[in-house]
Amino acid sequence: MPTELLEALGQFPLAAALRRSTTAYATLNAAHILSIGLVIGSIATLDLRLLGLFRSAPLSALAPPLTRVAAAGVLLAMTTGFLLFSVRPVAYANNPAFLIKISLVALGVANALILHRNWRWRAAHGGAPPHISVRLAALASLLIWAGAVLAGRWIGFLQ
Repeated sequence: MPTELLEALGQFPLAAALRRSTTAYATLNAAHILSIGLVIGSIATLDLRLLGLFRSAPLSALAPPLTRVAAAGVLLAMTTGFLLFSVRPVAYANNPAFLIKISLVALGVANALILHRNWRWRAAHGGAPPHISVRLAALASLLIWAGAVLAGRWIGFLQ
């Protein structure tokens, strides 16, 4: 993204207001962390079920609400994350940890979208044992999202 565009984003009134208000920024940051908790909690539960834990809970019962909570968490995290990004867009765009985090989030979302379009996912959702490709996607998901959280924590240390 060109520096001029990033600088213009940083000048938006909402970004300026967030820079001036510790309370607003802290509240937004808390909302971002809450949304990440929704994403990680729901995705990890679903992925662990696909990997063989919680076998007494049918995937057909767990998957729909967990998928919706994860999707809502991703949308909220993207919204709050964009607002946090707008406070210091040039600095974040040059932060390696931020770039890794954004790449991992994109990879995690792509993994989920591909998985949910896989006929083997639908078969597992219908009661069949999860195919190895579904289990591998679940393992990849756990690693990707954990990596995104770790990269996110490093953003502040690499300023």
